[in-house]
Amino acid sequence: MTTVAGLPAHALLVHAIVVLAPLTALLGILCAVWPAARRRFVWLVVSFAAVNLVLTPLTTSAGEWLYNSFPTHSAILETHEERGETMIYFSIALLVMALAVAFLHVRTVRSDATPKLTAVVVTVVAVVIGVATTVQVVRIGHAGTEAKWGVISE
Repeated sequence: MTTVAGLPAHALLVHAIVVLAPLTALLGILCAVWPAARRRFVWLVVSFAAVNLVLTPLTTSAGEWLYNSFPTHSAILETHEERGETMIYFSIALLVMALAVAFLHVRTVRSDATPKLTAVVVTVVAVVIGVATTVQVVRIGHAGTEAKWGVISE
């Protein structure tokens, strides 16, 4: 997919990732630390993580097409492209985190008690992956914005 209605597909798809990945991370952390939220949102988090994982290679592929459509590249655009290629690993980690939270949910529902160690490990995993994913989305997006619009001064 290269264009949609004449616009580069990357410009459209990237907005889904920019919203979906941090939202999934935040909801995943919330579900890990708060059982009431887990009961309500755990399957939504798994769904969001799966959609994010599907959209990531589509977005990077569209980005590669856009990147290759220009004969020269600035250093910041190359940085954006390199960082963007790493997003697939963060998307995979986000799905792993969502599945771990779902495992915690299922285990709690089936046994009415979850070992504290399991809950702590899932919570730590959720926080680490959630924060790392959000930071990486910001880093990728910042480099892309700077490549497109230049340095924005305050």
